[in-house]
Amino acid sequence: MTPKAFEARCLRLPAVTKMVQWEGTSVFKVGGKMFALGGGFAARSGGYMFKVSNLAYAMLIEHGLARPAPYLARAKWVQLVSNNALSDAELTAYLAQAHALIAAKLTRKSRKALGLD
Repeated sequence: MTPKAFEARCLRLPAVTKMVQWEGTSVFKVGGKMFALGGGFAARSGGYMFKVSNLAYAMLIEHGLARPAPYLARAKWVQLVSNNALSDAELTAYLAQAHALIAAKLTRKSRKALGLD
């Protein structure tokens, strides 16, 4: 998936904002909490980074498609070995899951204000 397509897929999800931080890295957030990173630091150190479930974390790393994300591995974030490690459809599904995992941790009031409930 191209960086432009990655950005478009992230921004299509509900209540997403984009900030540019850390050496030009695109940081995608929901409710002020990060769920995916692309470009900048992420591009120079490998592929896209995003939050995953415990099962997906183990599976992606075991199959050699991703590695623990620098600085974020303890929170179950992965970094793809390359931007093309997953098909566009698979990556889109993982981004939706990352968004859902982070949105679920927001307060009920925050989710309602963002139109997520």
